[in-house]
Amino acid sequence: MTETVREKLVSRIAEHARKHALDRVRVLLHGGEPLLAGPRVIADFTTAVRRALLGTGTEVDFALQTNGVLLTEALLDLLLELNVTVGVSLDGYAEAHDRHRLGPGTGRGSHARVTAALALLGSARYRPLFGGLLCTIDPANDPVRTFDALAAHRPPAADFLLPHGTWDHPPTGMDDDRALYGAWLCAVHDRWWVTGRPMRIRLFESIDTLSRYGGGSSSEVLGTVPTAAVAIETDGTVAWTESLNAVAEGAAGTGGTVFSHSFDALLDLDGAPEDGVGSLCRVCRECPLVRVCGGGLRAHRFGRGRGFANPSVYCKDISALIRHAAPWTDQ
Repeated sequence: MTETVREKLVSRIAEHARKHALDRVRVLLHGGEPLLAGPRVIADFTTAVRRALLGTGTEVDFALQTNGVLLTEALLDLLLELNVTVGVSLDGYAEAHDRHRLGPGTGRGSHARVTAALALLGSARYRPLFGGLLCTIDPANDPVRTFDALAAHRPPAADFLLPHGTWDHPPTGMDDDRALYGAWLCAVHDRWWVTGRPMRIRLFESIDTLSRYGGGSSSEVLGTVPTAAVAIETDGTVAWTESLNAVAEGAAGTGGTVFSHSFDALLDLDGAPEDGVGSLCRVCRECPLVRVCGGGLRAHRFGRGRGFANPSVYCKDISALIRHAAPWTDQ
């Protein structure tokens, strides 16, 4: 982001916090790879947001999601000073991680560099910064080995992400009736449970909470309340959740920018997140699991010539996981 975009974004965050008297806002530095912005930009931006909110009563939580290869002691010292927590993308054991995460121009996997960075992040000095691990599911990888590889780093939390896809462009392995991703997640759930739930896993915890009590979810994959977040691109354009880009290039775009729209004004634009079961297709509305799954990610419902009026392309998988982790849900 240029300085001009950063300054306008800071003013929009402060404007929104003041108008709604927010107790807290969460700002996630994402990418691409946010560490490529460099330490000066990160320091200037985080400091500017906190300065703009002085006296408003709004606290700011900063987090950064990185692939880990650029993490050094010097950068971690800076993030410690700035109080920015760090999430790291790790897809499991070496073979699993390096299946897709290859270095530019080298063709070599990044697992060794990422695990070295995690050793630093997990040390006594920097552990307060450790936000958790992010793992993209690949059914070609062994689920138990993947979980154990993540748990070995003692993260406070871990998220497992379903690869983005639609009915028109389904994820790998979706060409038959098997709940391939659901079975993978069920195996991870069982390992998590039998090992004493050594870290938080939002997907599993959300299933338990929603199936018992309803309400909101800490996982964007589940629940009927839309995620209260937008993405600000480097040029200042504002996007809804990036998963919508699985539908088509630019499908996540709001049509607004930080220069043209306040965050409140964005909610009046076409494509704003929809709320509640009533926005789902008939199949989802009549399903007994809908209060837990909420229809899944909006992007994953797209296709078949019916727009978003479909169950999720992961319907069988999510249903299998919910029934496995919370068998009382159908009762």
